[in-house]
Amino acid sequence: MSGGPHHGGTVFQPLEEDDPRSVAGYRLAARLGAGGMGKVYLSYTPGGRPVAIKVIRPDFAQDAEFRRRFAREVQAAQRVQGLYTAPVIDADTDAREPWLATAYVPGPSLADAVHKHGPLPVDTVLLLVAGIAEALQVIHSAGIVHRDLKPGNVLLASDGPRVIDFGIARAADATSLTSSGVTIGTPSFMAPEQAAGSTVTAATDIFALGQVAAFAATASPAFGEGTSHGVLYRIVHEEPQLEGLPEQLRDLVTRCLAKAPEERPSVAEVLTLCQSASDLTALRRPEEWLPGAVAADITTRAAAPHPPRPRRRRLRPSPRRARRPRHRPPRRRRRPLPPPRRPHPALRPLARAPPRPRPPIPRPPTRRLPRRRRDSARRPRPGTRRPRRPPPGTPRPRRRATSSSRPPRRTRTPTPSSGARASGSRDPPRPRPHRRRSGSPGPGSSRWRRSWPSPWRVA
Repeated sequence: MSGGPHHGGTVFQPLEEDDPRSVAGYRLAARLGAGGMGKVYLSYTPGGRPVAIKVIRPDFAQDAEFRRRFAREVQAAQRVQGLYTAPVIDADTDAREPWLATAYVPGPSLADAVHKHGPLPVDTVLLLVAGIAEALQVIHSAGIVHRDLKPGNVLLASDGPRVIDFGIARAADATSLTSSGVTIGTPSFMAPEQAAGSTVTAATDIFALGQVAAFAATASPAFGEGTSHGVLYRIVHEEPQLEGLPEQLRDLVTRCLAKAPEERPSVAEVLTLCQSASDLTALRRPEEWLPGAVAADITTRAAAPHPPRPRRRRLRPSPRRARRPRHRPPRRRRRPLPPPRRPHPALRPLARAPPRPRPPIPRPPTRRLPRRRRDSARRPRPGTRRPRRPPPGTPRPRRRATSSSRPPRRTRTPTPSSGARASGSRDPPRPRPHRRRSGSPGPGSSRWRRSWPSPWRVA
């Protein structure tokens, strides 16, 4: 972002008392400059990338029409992605003071470089004009007209120029501030139709490009300096002053500074004129396309300062809640404990020898019996043949008992006492074992115990 010329040779100016310390979470490290639209500050993203934050002036922020146009232009600027434009990273158009954040370009503006080191060489001017023309081609394709193309809005980087602040001047046009006769833009680099209040088109930026090329080659504006009204009159009615302009740039600058917008070349024709004015077949930007003195300023601006760390506030008690310190008696020092005394040798425990390890007790070896399988009884013995099973439904044959299979019948042998009995008498019946019926008391029940007479029971 542009900040205007830096006075005193300081690139990064310290923050003043009326400057904010942070903007929407971006901690400000230094002030880069100030312009007609607001102030520009240096800050860093959470990832450590430097950005330039432009805060709009409060008088512009109070205008509802400006806020509406500024929000529309910021949305259009976020779509602009070119090699020679500073991309818009973040913005807040609804804040109390609207702001816009773009990528920080570590390089001086064209105005600072010319005021400090004089006019630039012809080859550098051709590369400069070609880079600005490519930036305008991307800006115009997004439907934006810059309206404020000047040396302060062109930054010189190590790999080419960067065009900044495109579309912001349109937001301030036709607002309550400009309705009173105030014109937005730099008078020395305005087009005739812009000074007269007519319709602004892409040809307006071509006229400003011719003025920028003349300023870079001669270190002075094409229509001179002075009051804004005198400069605007010369722009509308007089021809430009091109006495010290090199011959390679005369045709290019003359066609760009035509009074009628339709007589000016387009962006593509400007690139063709730059290529024909160069000695080479095609424009090629070397690594050191800037003079050595201007390139040294880029190294100085690359070392951007970091924002100061926020100080921690110490909590102090309020005067109302402050209490008097109580009187505390001094603490007594504790005496150190005496060293432990060694006991008498007679009271010391006798040192015992460690017990001897006992030999292991021999145990008889355990004999593991072979495990018998469940179906071993069903298996036939070795040497025998298992009989075949009969088919299902065959009646099982009934086995007959033979004399060899029947057990011998038991016969009683007469005893000597039985011979005295009569031959036809029978033995007395043996007592049968007592069988308890179902429901009768058993030996363990209480009814069983009651049935027997107790010697301790009194009749």
